[in-house]
Amino acid sequence: MIFFNAFLVGGLFCLVGELILDNTKLTPGHVTSLFTVGGAILSFFGLYQKLIDYGGAGATMMIANFGNLLYQGAYEGYHNYQLLGFFSGLLVKSSAAIVSAIVFAFIFALIFKPKD
Repeated sequence: MIFFNAFLVGGLFCLVGELILDNTKLTPGHVTSLFTVGGAILSFFGLYQKLIDYGGAGATMMIANFGNLLYQGAYEGYHNYQLLGFFSGLLVKSSAAIVSAIVFAFIFALIFKPKD
C-alpha cells in the first residue's frame, strides 16, 4: 500500500504539471516555480506534512518538497534566532538538495554529451 500511495501522490503532481503545460503557455521553468511556491504554501497551512505522511516518497521527491523545505527551514530559523535565523534557516534544510543537484548535474555533464 505504501508504494501505491507514493505512486498516487507523485502521479497527481505529475498530472497537474502536465495539465498546466498542455493547457497554458507557461514554460517548464514557470511550472517548477509554481510547484516550489505551492509546496511552501501547503507547508504554511500544515498540509504538506500530511501529504508526506500519506504519500511518502511520492511527495518528498517532487520539486514541491523543495518549497516545503525552504518554508520549514525559514520558520525554524526565525523561531530560534529571529530575523537573522530566517535567512540562515532557508539554507539549513535545503542545502543537501542544492548541493546534490549541483554535484549530479556536474557528473552527468561530464558523462553525457548534448546533441547538436
